[in-house]
Amino acid sequence: MANAPLQVAAPPAKPLLIYDGDCRFCRRWVERWRTVTGETVDYFPYQEVGGRFPEIPSENYARSVQLILPDGAVYEGAEAVFRGLAMAHRERWLLWLYLKIPAFALLAETIYQEVALHRGSLSRLDRALFGEQVAPPRYIRVRCLFLRGLALIYFVAFLSLSSQIQGLVGSHGIVPLSQTFPKLKAALAERAFGVDRFRAVPTLAWISYSDRSLDWQCRAGMALSVMLFFGIAPAPALFLLWLIYLSLVSIGSPFLDFQWDMLLLETGFLAIFLAPLQWLERPSRQPPPSRLVIWLLRWLIFRLMLESGCVKLMSGDPAWWNLSALTVHFETQPLPTWIGWHAHQLPLGVLHGGVVLLFIIELVAPALIFAGRRPRLAAAWLFVLLQVVILLTGNYTFFNWLTILLCLPLLDDDMLGWLGRLRPSAPVSAALRRWPSLLTLPLTVVIVLLTSLPLLRDMGLPLNGARGLIDLYLLLEPTRSFNGYGLFAVMTRTRPEIILEGSADGHAWQEYEFKDKPGDLKRAPGFVAPFQPRLDWQMWFAALGDVRRNSWMVGLELRLLQNEPAVTALLARNPFANAAPKFVRAQVYEYRFTDRATKRATGAWWTRRFLGTYNPPLSLQNLKGPLNYGE
Repeated sequence: MANAPLQVAAPPAKPLLIYDGDCRFCRRWVERWRTVTGETVDYFPYQEVGGRFPEIPSENYARSVQLILPDGAVYEGAEAVFRGLAMAHRERWLLWLYLKIPAFALLAETIYQEVALHRGSLSRLDRALFGEQVAPPRYIRVRCLFLRGLALIYFVAFLSLSSQIQGLVGSHGIVPLSQTFPKLKAALAERAFGVDRFRAVPTLAWISYSDRSLDWQCRAGMALSVMLFFGIAPAPALFLLWLIYLSLVSIGSPFLDFQWDMLLLETGFLAIFLAPLQWLERPSRQPPPSRLVIWLLRWLIFRLMLESGCVKLMSGDPAWWNLSALTVHFETQPLPTWIGWHAHQLPLGVLHGGVVLLFIIELVAPALIFAGRRPRLAAAWLFVLLQVVILLTGNYTFFNWLTILLCLPLLDDDMLGWLGRLRPSAPVSAALRRWPSLLTLPLTVVIVLLTSLPLLRDMGLPLNGARGLIDLYLLLEPTRSFNGYGLFAVMTRTRPEIILEGSADGHAWQEYEFKDKPGDLKRAPGFVAPFQPRLDWQMWFAALGDVRRNSWMVGLELRLLQNEPAVTALLARNPFANAAPKFVRAQVYEYRFTDRATKRATGAWWTRRFLGTYNPPLSLQNLKGPLNYGE
């Protein structure tokens, strides 16, 4: 590598790469390189042209490929490959790393020599991992489908939120932003100013936190989603979608603190750099997306699945270690479906086997992402299988649909069949631009380093010596775009449910009925995803604690005492629609699925038993003082 290259007396007119024509492995890789370099590099086997260059020893041809440049210089091995690819102004970053970083050059040459020594066995492995395809994979149609799918998910997220935002954090909502945000401003006033305030709490509420502003942010999100779906200014639309959703999540606690909100923000952030920079252009006229960003999306689905498996094992919960988790999961998950009820009735052996399959998908299948084209396809199918099972048995909003969408970058256009074919068009104009590698390469390095921190933490590995990286992670943490993941690390073994009741006299009590969480014992668990009833979800978390840790519950009861329309609209039935109750209380029951015999006999999907009082009766007289929202 450090020696001056050989020189030939009669150099070719353009770069010539000479390879072993008797080696099947070499022929396949030459065909791949040819599709990258096109007419800029000639390729010939040494059996045909080796005699033209007597300066090159014959043993060199058997050892590695030889690249001869028009100036007569000869390069071999990994350097020859990198220089050849760089001739087409593609993959120049590989040559840059080779020339600038000695450790990379040494590693590349070592790997090349090991591959050259085992070409026979690696040829079979190559065909098993990558199939018959030799052309570099294309991702133009993958990008098109991915961005349209993301547009639909953004639309559903904003649409679902638009019908609930006033009842949750509006001025007459459960946790009014008009009361919580001034307190936040006052708390930040002493230590953050101007841009620092926005960095600490990245929200458009710094401009306005009125009810109208909240509504307009949801409407703008839906409008931008439509723009993205039809390919209108995709990159600016994605940036604004990310910014607006981040704005609402930043001030929506405790109702917008879910992992799928974080996953949508991280996916949306990466999608900005996946999108073409044209304002409006059909896919066949767009430049290919950055493969670095494709790999960042693969890195995201890898982390999502692997961390989900790691947190289960690292939690030490015996339900995961003894394979009994699914014997309680379908019953105790936040919003089960009627299919979840049937899944709960399955034999123990099937439920235990389901946990084994879950661990295979979450802990083993992620490694297939980095194992080649065919293994990536297998990983995608396994991930989709898991998400479909979850979709059928529980309501996890758009989380499962977003995870399925993240499987798309594991594919390429050829894997999509007829969906991956583009209509013929004129050659792509050189004026069409995409994100430059000078931006995507450092972005990739930063994202991989930052997101490795929660991954290593969830795997139980030490973070010693990463102080500077941890500080950067904490600095960027408010953007919620560099996250760790992992649901159900510890299984909930019972199902406490909060039942809210109102009374006009303090003696006769009537139950409020929620739209989706369990209440009426004979109401079948239904399907609501990809929409999210955020209050119903938060009630599940509140039942696992007490009212002191969920002070927003008092705000909910206050709004029920006031018969506030924005809040009662979040419920399925308000027994006091004509006159507000004088008292409201919260009772706790343990809910359990019925068995098949009980279901046939009574028609009930649930049984319940009284556990106690969650919050004693409250009246407007009790709640005259200020409430500590958001604690």
